[in-house]
Amino acid sequence: VKFNNCAGNKGVRYETNSLDFKVRADGTLFAAHHVQMPSKQLILVVTAWDPQTLGRWEAMVRFLVAEKSQHNGHKPKGRKSVPGDLVQQQSDTLLPWRQHQSANGLRRQKRDWVIPPINVPENSRGPFPQQLVRIRSDKDKEIHIRYSITGVGADQPPMEVFSIDPVSGRMYVTRPMDREERASYHLRAHAVDMNGNKVENPIDLYIYVIDMNDNRPEFINQVYNGSVDEGSKPGTYVMTVTANDADDGTTANGMVRYRIVTQTPQSPSQNMFTINSETGDIVTVAAGLDREKVQQYIVIVQATDMEGNLNYGLSNTATAIITVTDVNDNPPEFTTSTVSTNTPAGLGAAPTVCVGKCSSLGAGSRKWGEMGLPTTTCTRALIHSQFGFSQPKGPREKIQHFGAAVDYEMNRAFMLTVMVSNQAPLASGIQMSFQSTAGVTISVTDVNEAPYFPTNHKLIRLEEGVPTGTVLTTFSAVDPDRFMQQAVRYSKLSDPANWLNINATNGQITTAAVLDRESDYIKNNVYEATFLAADNGIPPASGTGTLQIYLIDINDNAPELLPKEAQICEKPNLNVINITAADADIDPNVGPFVFELPSVPSAVRKNWTITRLNGDYAQLSLRIMYLEAGVYDVPIIVTDSGNPPLYNTSVIKVKVCPCDENGDCTTIGAVAAAGLGTGAIIAILICIIILLTMVLLFVVWMKRREKERHTKQLLIDPEDDVRDNILKYDEEGGGEEDQDYDLSQLQQPETMDHVLNKTPGVRRVDERPIGAEPQYPVRPVIPHPGDIGDFINEGLRAADNDPTAPPYDSLLVFDYEGSGSTAGSVSSLNSSSSGDQDYDYLNDWGPRFKKLADMYGGGEED
Repeated sequence: VKFNNCAGNKGVRYETNSLDFKVRADGTLFAAHHVQMPSKQLILVVTAWDPQTLGRWEAMVRFLVAEKSQHNGHKPKGRKSVPGDLVQQQSDTLLPWRQHQSANGLRRQKRDWVIPPINVPENSRGPFPQQLVRIRSDKDKEIHIRYSITGVGADQPPMEVFSIDPVSGRMYVTRPMDREERASYHLRAHAVDMNGNKVENPIDLYIYVIDMNDNRPEFINQVYNGSVDEGSKPGTYVMTVTANDADDGTTANGMVRYRIVTQTPQSPSQNMFTINSETGDIVTVAAGLDREKVQQYIVIVQATDMEGNLNYGLSNTATAIITVTDVNDNPPEFTTSTVSTNTPAGLGAAPTVCVGKCSSLGAGSRKWGEMGLPTTTCTRALIHSQFGFSQPKGPREKIQHFGAAVDYEMNRAFMLTVMVSNQAPLASGIQMSFQSTAGVTISVTDVNEAPYFPTNHKLIRLEEGVPTGTVLTTFSAVDPDRFMQQAVRYSKLSDPANWLNINATNGQITTAAVLDRESDYIKNNVYEATFLAADNGIPPASGTGTLQIYLIDINDNAPELLPKEAQICEKPNLNVINITAADADIDPNVGPFVFELPSVPSAVRKNWTITRLNGDYAQLSLRIMYLEAGVYDVPIIVTDSGNPPLYNTSVIKVKVCPCDENGDCTTIGAVAAAGLGTGAIIAILICIIILLTMVLLFVVWMKRREKERHTKQLLIDPEDDVRDNILKYDEEGGGEEDQDYDLSQLQQPETMDHVLNKTPGVRRVDERPIGAEPQYPVRPVIPHPGDIGDFINEGLRAADNDPTAPPYDSLLVFDYEGSGSTAGSVSSLNSSSSGDQDYDYLNDWGPRFKKLADMYGGGEED
């Protein structure tokens, strides 16, 4: 790169924006180390800066990545040129300004417009359209300019990924980007005037999609098979597992690291193998591999991006099955020279006969000597055409019928000579004989043998959720009594969940219900059922077989939010709510989880916000500065990482309450958070105080009135109290001779016409409708002692003030009592204002009016 600061370039230093490339003091650009180019071109920004003046200048350098040639980097003959816009000069450097050669050397020109490279993060959530950059020409102050962009992503497929405002020159991206779909875009920006004439030369726009960690590593195979010889030394290579990440491999997002999660079985050491974290090579790390003790190891390998960071990286697992292969390290040896035993008639297995001993025995590892089968540990000679060796299951061998059936009536005993030898030489360092012989006497007995399942503990693998009636496998048994006419019938012996059916005739197993991996009957993803095979011999014999179904998990359970209830302060501070999710599925159908707030109702996103901590945890906090105390139902959408992913909208009850300076909920805040605001609580307290005050005043008033009632003294003797006599109207008898007016007028009139026609001021409806209204003289208000005096005064006052009162008592209206009373009428008492009325005639009215005569007459108490 060339630079001229018009001062001799003294002290000028160069830098780049990439760690892979550096610039020497003379401007030579070189690679700092071995670089793997991710694309066909690479763009760098070189910065020249002066430490004294602190001036900085930048230039963009674009490299075209050529294919690697066979002649030390030189272009071979006949090599096709790079097509399209990649055809550039060998030194393709974009300067920030034009340079023109003149007599005085280089001369700086003002740049037309500057468009730096644009970086756009993938999976952006918007809002869209989102502004990226503003394109502006220096000539827009002089003329009106219209801007446009062309290229892939603008006017070429994919269309309208980018747009530009033709007036302001603001460039936008219209939707989220996906780096794995396209990592970069090359556009050209154009500026024309209102007539369409070019104002500026088109400029290149380079838009780079910044990678985000949105892809988990994927193993090429889900199950890897490898082998290693027993007795191998530490450091022996076993196998290689490989996982690929679709993210950018030059960043931590695509840098995958491996580790071993579990090893089964953990014998003789729990760390028998190790894995290279970068290459995925599995090697032995401990000694002691013994096929006779452990024949196979199952290793779970995990691949994690972000350079193996378990907190931020995405992970995936695979299974590595390592088989320990046998070597000939144990010579054969008989434990005794002669053996006698009995065997049942027919084709079947004999009882256990100790005919040989190998210090390390394993299923499928013996050699059959003259039979020509592969050699591993022990080799055996063919001892008789009708007999052979069964599958060994330990240090004791079994002799069984081999070939034609044995007839009990013809051959009741067999004399056999057994030889065991090694076809292959023993492993180095073992000096022992390679063969041994023994004699065996076999007596034949006739018995009925039970059917047996050739593959007991049969294991099948299938996905959970298969429909009812699906055929899984045929689990059939073999009856050793081949020459007896017997039929084998199948039945279920143990089916805990009642998920399976077996055909009684052929042993075909079908599903009776949907198999669910999350059921309580599943242990370590395996469902186990036992079946019975029985023949119809005499006596009947039966055998059992176990079927193991390994259920592969599918994403059929949506995640549930945890916790269901929480508490937070009404003002935002460090007090936040940590939330997570629970999923009944297993990896990779569980985390990392995505926690989101729904857009409806709008108050949820307005009041609350969620911050992601890692793949399994997030934080719920207040977005606004204050939220009134109470209980709020906050819906949260939780999505798992299954394929396809499942989501569930869970509601967390958040109790918002006032908090003290320590962030703890106060006592009154807890009450307020129960559903009442602070104003409502104050109003309730005021109402309670007012109610208590009213009750107290009522009690005081009642006590005071009771006291006054007891302290008030009557002005007359209680024995002479006449109130009871006056109120007993039913004992008066007649006394109505002077009431010659029509009593029918006392009844309620049927119509209200005469009331409506009355003059203003007349209100009663039981008065006489005919005749002139009498004028009563004003009665003198004479105070009388006692309650009876007050009662009479009130009645007189009411009658005097009522101009419409009839000439009978208006306060007490009685029914008609008839005529013929011997006593005089009370209506003859007239109210007078003179106050000199004579009441002596009351003595003539009988004993009932004696008290009135004594009180108002001319007696002793006058």
